[in-house]
Amino acid sequence: MRATWKPHTKHGDLTGRADLPDSVFAYPKKRKEPMTDASHVRNAIARFDQVIDVSDAERAQAFENIKSAAHHYVVEMSESEWEELGRTPKTGRTAADRRSSARKAADTRKSR
Repeated sequence: MRATWKPHTKHGDLTGRADLPDSVFAYPKKRKEPMTDASHVRNAIARFDQVIDVSDAERAQAFENIKSAAHHYVVEMSESEWEELGRTPKTGRTAADRRSSARKAADTRKSR
């Protein structure tokens, strides 16, 4: 699978997430996990197993995109397969717990 991630530099008055092209997201079709700098890449790696409502194929694509962005921003990755990031929760929480927390957070953002 090939990475679809491409670096993006803001031009003009682009300030919001909605202004970013799909090519800067780990999950471009869902527009999840933007990676516009090294900090965002590290965040995408750390939260890889917390992303909900994505297929294994989308996770594989996201992993390729994260690897590409990590290379560009010189972020070290020890993982070589997406399953090393995505199958085992690092917090000890179950997948159902993570989904519930993510939905509550989304509902909170919508209500603001």
